[in-house]
Amino acid sequence: PISLCRPSPEEAQLWSEAFDELLANKYGLAAFRAFLKSEFCEENIEFWLACEDFKKTKSPQKLTSKAKKIYNDFIEKEAPKEINIDFQTKNMIAQNIQEATHTCFSAAQKRVYSLMENNSYPRFLESEFYQELCK
Repeated sequence: PISLCRPSPEEAQLWSEAFDELLANKYGLAAFRAFLKSEFCEENIEFWLACEDFKKTKSPQKLTSKAKKIYNDFIEKEAPKEINIDFQTKNMIAQNIQEATHTCFSAAQKRVYSLMENNSYPRFLESEFYQELCK
């Protein structure tokens, strides 16, 4: 397990300046994930992280298998961690993963990022947990 040192209040305060600051910090990301879990919507950050990992995949075979796993876990109807995206995006992904490329989840990833940035992130910044880190 990764040991995470509690950030300084100054470091934690940086997270309020930009959503990317939060996601780029290991402790910030872990704190945000825990917050989403408490709100029963951790599938969004899990999907976003799976897409980030997917984009770094070099092997075409691994790309295809990871694409199918992401689809099965997050996209298909009744998926165990189904994310909330529109029907057209789901259909586009279903077609794209037949010949997986690094961009086949881009539209959905942007949508989920925007959802987290505009909804979950402001609530995280207001949370007691985050406020405590800034003291």
